[in-house]
Amino acid sequence: MTESEKALAGELYDANYDADLIRARLSAKQALKVYNDTDPADLAGRTAQLKALLGGTGENLLIEQPFRCDYGSNLRVGENFYANYNLVVLDAHRVVIGDNVFIGPNVGLHTAGHPLDVAQRNAGLEYARPITIGHNVWIGAGVNVLPGVTIGDNSVIGAGSVVMRDVPANVVAAGVPCRVVKSIAHLNADPTGPEG
Repeated sequence: MTESEKALAGELYDANYDADLIRARLSAKQALKVYNDTDPADLAGRTAQLKALLGGTGENLLIEQPFRCDYGSNLRVGENFYANYNLVVLDAHRVVIGDNVFIGPNVGLHTAGHPLDVAQRNAGLEYARPITIGHNVWIGAGVNVLPGVTIGDNSVIGAGSVVMRDVPANVVAAGVPCRVVKSIAHLNADPTGPEG
C-alpha cells in the first residue's frame, strides 16, 4: 500500500518523509498561493481554481481568502458552500461536506492525528480519520472539528467549540468539548408534514 492508501484505510502512515505525499502537499500549497493572491473581485477565476484543487464541488461555492488545506483532493463540498476567512482543512483523509453549508471565520477541520507513542510520533507517523458534515449545517467562528467526526444535517455548531464526537442532526451544539445544547428538529421539520 502507498502511504496515502494507508491514510485512507485508517492505518498509521508516513506523513513527514514520504516523497509522494510531500509532492502532493507542495502542489496544493502552490495552488493555494495563487488562489490566495487572486484578486478577490475575480469570482469566476477563484471558483475555477477551487474546482481544480478540490476533490469535488457543487456549481456554487465561495471560500474567502486566505484558505489552507493539505491536499485538496480529499475535500468535497456540496452546492452553495460558503466558508469565511482562514478556513484550514487538514485533509489527509476524506472531508465530505453537504449542500448549503456555512462556515464562519477561523475554522479548522482536522482529519490528522498523532500517535501517543513518542517513538512513532518522532518517526513521522500519523493517522487520519474522515470528517463528514451534513446538509444545511452552520459552523460558527473559531470551531475546530477533530478526526472522525460526523455532524448531522441542519445542525448548528456554536462559535469556539471543539467538536470531538459526532453531533446528531437537528441540534445546536456548543462548548469545549462540544455538546448538544438543544434540539431544533421542530424548526427543520418538513412544512408539508405527513398530512401535506
